Amino acid sequence: MTSGMAAASRDRILYGAALRLGSVATFGIMNALVKLSEAGGAKLGEILFFRQSFALLPVVAWIAAGPGLASIRTDRIGAHLSRTALGLTSMLFVFSTILLLPLAESTTLQFTLPIFATILGAVILREPTGWHRWGAVAIGFVGVLIVTRPGSGHIAVIGIITGLMGAMMSSGVSILLRQISKTESAPTIVFWFSMLSVPPLALAFAFSASAHPWETWAFMIGVGLMGGIAQLLMTAALASAPVSVVVPMDYTGLIWAALLGWVLFGNVPSWSTWVGAPIIIASGLYIVWREHRLRREKVDRAIDAL
Repeated sequence: MTSGMAAASRDRILYGAALRLGSVATFGIMNALVKLSEAGGAKLGEILFFRQSFALLPVVAWIAAGPGLASIRTDRIGAHLSRTALGLTSMLFVFSTILLLPLAESTTLQFTLPIFATILGAVILREPTGWHRWGAVAIGFVGVLIVTRPGSGHIAVIGIITGLMGAMMSSGVSILLRQISKTESAPTIVFWFSMLSVPPLALAFAFSASAHPWETWAFMIGVGLMGGIAQLLMTAALASAPVSVVVPMDYTGLIWAALLGWVLFGNVPSWSTWVGAPIIIASGLYIVWREHRLRREKVDRAIDAL
């Protein structure tokens, strides 16, 4: 590789990392807007409807300006329906957790996603998983116990349950996306998830809608716009740099959650969150690193066999 090619590759990785950091920050703002929407009287069904319907605006604009609207054509509508059902279930749990817990704690529970991805990958996909990753899974759950302090009444038990369920469902979405992305482009996947989500959420909105101050409507519109922009940034990051580079950027979400939680809601994370979160993060980072290393070794063996 020439020095110019190496520099271009390095710039691409830095660009991907920057996009992921932007995605994390935007998701952090979205989460804060979710809590502000509820504080303004909005119900979960209303917030979810606005999240998906207004996310379509930046998504469609991105597709029209890039690959073109023709790129949303698909022959796998069944797969997109499955992804939508699982994605909406995941979003229901995640948003419930945001409403039930302070931002820092709800964000920390989402960091268990790589842990659940390892478990589901081993159980559902029969992926070989050695003691290294199983050890990381066990250590990660020790971190969860520290953060949640079961039996202490520190945070709502129902919030802990929805948080862990949301992370598990999100890991299921990740596994499903691995299969769909073999034939479908990222813009197509993002578009159909948002589009197919709107009809069922419109029903939820119809049953839960009520009058609100204009600020609440603005917060809910912001939830959708920020969610759509964050999805696009996340997708672009994965297209620009390896997963092993961009995924660790997700853990900066705790900084945004702690800052926004303190500024907007006066919530200061407890000592258990600051102690347990690094353990969960270290577990997730090790799982990502281990998977990256095993894939590199597999590629190297294939090259040596040629």
